[in-house]
Amino acid sequence: MRFRYGIAWFVVWAEAAVIALALAPGALMLRPAEWSAAAQHASAAGKKSPDATRKPAPPAIPCGADATLHLSAMSARQGGLLLAEVSAKAAATQIQVQGKWDGQPIAFWQELGGPGGSKAGSAASSAGTAHSAGMAVKKMPPWRAFVAVDLEKAPGDYALNVSVAPASGEAVACQATIHVEAGKFATESLHVDNQFVEPDAEQAARAKSEGERLHKIYETVTPEKLWQGRFRIPLDGVKTGGNFGKRRVLNGQVRSPHSGVDLPSPTGTPVHATQAGRVVLAEELFFAGNSVVLDHGLGIYTLYGHLSEIGVKVGDAVTAGEVIGKVGATGRVTGPHLHWGLEVGGARVNALQIVGLTSR
Repeated sequence: MRFRYGIAWFVVWAEAAVIALALAPGALMLRPAEWSAAAQHASAAGKKSPDATRKPAPPAIPCGADATLHLSAMSARQGGLLLAEVSAKAAATQIQVQGKWDGQPIAFWQELGGPGGSKAGSAASSAGTAHSAGMAVKKMPPWRAFVAVDLEKAPGDYALNVSVAPASGEAVACQATIHVEAGKFATESLHVDNQFVEPDAEQAARAKSEGERLHKIYETVTPEKLWQGRFRIPLDGVKTGGNFGKRRVLNGQVRSPHSGVDLPSPTGTPVHATQAGRVVLAEELFFAGNSVVLDHGLGIYTLYGHLSEIGVKVGDAVTAGEVIGKVGATGRVTGPHLHWGLEVGGARVNALQIVGLTSR
């Protein structure tokens, strides 16, 4: 997947400046039977989550005689997120699972502590491979992977290919077709000060450099899974956010769609890490202001923009819920709010959906 990280990408954050914004960790990763309830949670947490469904979980897809593939849904809108799960028979004590979504590797992991992932320890690979530890257990924990649909991925049908290889013998493959629907995001035309639309040469060069740095960060896949359990909304007491996918026409110029969720809150409100991870960026950016980027492993990154204060530094390991900064109005904005972004395997995804998929 390739998309622009230059000036147009950064102007997404600037769009928050042209409008006056109005205004429970601990759960475990879901099993297939719980996906319908999770979808309802996502709908409640994010107003009308485009991928939330109250329908029963899709039927299992056989992967040979010893494994099955489950998906949280068979379709998703642009900017959506799905969960794939491969479960194997108890006799399968050592298996490798690989996957590709539209030809790109996806990272499977296995929770060695149990189906809920309540204990640390997982085996995973950025190349889309997960390995069990050869442990003799009554029921093998499943292998899971996120399937992320980029905000601007063209609507249509795309293949998810999964390969399951036992310790000895031939690998078996299975395939699912996932339908991508148009996101139906809002568009609005506004007239704003030219500094938000046409930065001068020095500003443009800075924005371009920062965009390239972010691109390099997001294309780096840490092979370890750094989180356990559910993802949370980074502000206490906040249940929803807005503006994801919204495209604005500023002074007649079409801008990139808004790739994050805006969470309005007063200046100084504590901002919490949505999950455990490592700080890979903590600095002031031209458009996003004071910003923090966390690497959660396996190609999953979250961004926190427009902070009034940054409370961490590059290289810090943070725990789920740890305060990493405070809400502010730095960068190109007119009012305090948190810009919360999520990238999974290079795809820009509605961050509210990872909360729904990993919660009960």
